[in-house]
Amino acid sequence: MFIEDPRRHGLKYNPFKALVVPRPIGWISSVDLEGCANLAPYSFFNAVADVPPMVCFSPNNPGIGRARKDTLENIEKTNCFVVNFCHYDLRHQMNMSAAHVPPETDEFALAGLTPVPSVKVRAPRMKEARASLECEFMFRLRLPSESPSIENNVVFGKVVGIHIADEIIADGKVDIRLYRPIARLGYMDYALIAESFAMDRPDDNTELREKRLLSTLPNKL
Repeated sequence: MFIEDPRRHGLKYNPFKALVVPRPIGWISSVDLEGCANLAPYSFFNAVADVPPMVCFSPNNPGIGRARKDTLENIEKTNCFVVNFCHYDLRHQMNMSAAHVPPETDEFALAGLTPVPSVKVRAPRMKEARASLECEFMFRLRLPSESPSIENNVVFGKVVGIHIADEIIADGKVDIRLYRPIARLGYMDYALIAESFAMDRPDDNTELREKRLLSTLPNKL
């Protein structure tokens, strides 16, 4: 099938987000100027550069009865946030923190999680997370919207500190089998990332590199 207009797909459920998968979950913690912490998960999240390391996420869909999400308000006022990564054992707490609640609500307490001080930024990180990224706010991009009730944004942050639980490190690498992060799929579905496989890039493959070199040599009889 071909869907000419994504808004009129003709299916029972919208396929867009079910096709762009798996999406990592950025569990963003922030703080307001009065010190009230906020915690919310975002699946429109990813890494976008590594020199320096940068991430982005999209705090779209303003909260009920409010102009914008608390996360975005906090970040633009304090210039920082923390990306906490959700592993399988925290799946229910992550889902609980997605609830629409009043700005003064402490989502850490609501989900039974523990905020602890970060090292380089004002926003707290999550003690229970196996990995967290301390980020300095860089800038926000306002994206077009086709609905007067929805604001689309992309927030960019520079990673200035990384917390990793020692128990998920094996042979100098993050072991995905110990890390056990979850990812967002379409609809109400999630995935557990517990297996992986490796492939060398063509430029890193010695055999392919030698074959390519031989193919460039002039043929001599």
